[in-house]
Parts: sequence; structure tokens; C-alpha cells
Amino acid sequence: MKEATHKEGKGMESGNERSLRIDSNVERGRAVRITVDGEAIPAYEGESVAAAMLASGRRVFRHAEHDGPRGVFCGMGICNECMVTVADLGHVRACIATVRDGMRVSTQ
Repeated sequence: MKEATHKEGKGMESGNERSLRIDSNVERGRAVRITVDGEAIPAYEGESVAAAMLASGRRVFRHAEHDGPRGVFCGMGICNECMVTVADLGHVRACIATVRDGMRVSTQ
């Protein structure tokens, strides 16, 4: 599976593309695909939805009504900053939700 690259509009300067995954000395589960806001992104069994989203260059997971964009803050399921909607599950914290092949995720 081809690694995700960071593209303009997802947090990188125009013209810069690079993988955000660590490539060496990492044991991963089986390669799978999840869909985030209609875009298929690579993921690996055993990793969190947040890890897959961050590796694909997504930093904004939801928008607070009065305070703007939100993303991963605590990374351990204590806060609600990384809340996303997963088809068939509803609202979940992306940092503790484990990816499943074919999972459909929507940012809020």
C-alpha cells in the first residue's frame, strides 16, 4: 500500500509532499484502508484512528462552536478534542478508537 503524503490544504506548505509515517524499526499490523470525509487513507491494524489521520496529514478532527478547530490533545481518551463520527458507532474519541478495514470516519 502506498504511504499517505501530506498535501496542500492538509497542513503543509504548497508544493511540499512527504510521508508522515516512521519507516524504520516499526512493526505494524496488516495494511488496511479507512475513509475519512470521503477520502481513502492507509492505516494499519492495531493503530488508532487518530494515528492514521495524523499520518495522512489531517490535524483538524472537529470544530468547536466558538473556539475554532480541534485535534488530538491528550492522546489517551481523557478529553474530547479528537471526537469524530464513525459509521455504525457514532461519536468516538479518535485517539482510542482502533481502525478496522473499510471504516468510514467523518470529522465534526
